[in-house]
Amino acid sequence: MNFNLSQIPERIQRPRSNGITMVMDKGLSFAEAQNFLSVSEPHVDIVKLGFGTSFVTPNLRKKIELYQQHNIPVYFGGTLFEAFLIRNQFEDYISVCKDYGITYMEVSDGSITIPHTEKCGYIEKLTKYGTVLSEVGSKDAAHIIPPYKWIELMRAELEAGSTYVIAEAREAGNVGIYRGSGEVREGLVQEILTQIPGEKILWEAPQKAQQLYFIELLGCNVNLGNIAPTEVIPLEAMRIGLRGDTFNLFLDKVVTP
Repeated sequence: MNFNLSQIPERIQRPRSNGITMVMDKGLSFAEAQNFLSVSEPHVDIVKLGFGTSFVTPNLRKKIELYQQHNIPVYFGGTLFEAFLIRNQFEDYISVCKDYGITYMEVSDGSITIPHTEKCGYIEKLTKYGTVLSEVGSKDAAHIIPPYKWIELMRAELEAGSTYVIAEAREAGNVGIYRGSGEVREGLVQEILTQIPGEKILWEAPQKAQQLYFIELLGCNVNLGNIAPTEVIPLEAMRIGLRGDTFNLFLDKVVTP
């Protein structure tokens, strides 16, 4: 930090397993990634190369190596995993991850239907090659999953070997744990938390109001994902009470000037 302020909540330090900020890179150039890291590196824990963008991004290897040189794990979006899977290229997916030095892998079924026991089988297989994150929830806004099912799926995927389960929201934050308006399905979230440890859930929260909800609910060390590169610093300020939305959240007392 650049100067001393009292009553700042303690953030777990990197490398951390809780309080994670996962950033979605949807096609930053190498120079843009360098600029992004020059400001935000201390506050970034994981970078996801969103959906299938890695297939069409120039200088992909060079950019992945840049993140890795800064000790930031990179992984391909779950949509790319599904794209390999539906083409019967699961082994090719593993080979690509090895080739690019990718040791974090996302298993999702947001765009295709995979029997859940089969999905858990893929999770178990991929744990041999690195850290697995698995996404629960559909990208189809019309497909509403009841809370008990979210819990059942998340528990099974953690037992299969996932380090984190990702609560689906898409890049826009308007499906899964959110309504089409972006409003949090509060009952769903709170019911999930009665059964699944919060430190094992990575909440996709691209919108400021969504980030605020989870910080107020679970504190400054909540795991948040699908954060835009330009929103990392604003999010970190909000996490520690230095943004108007959370200004009074961590103060022991309000001092009148």
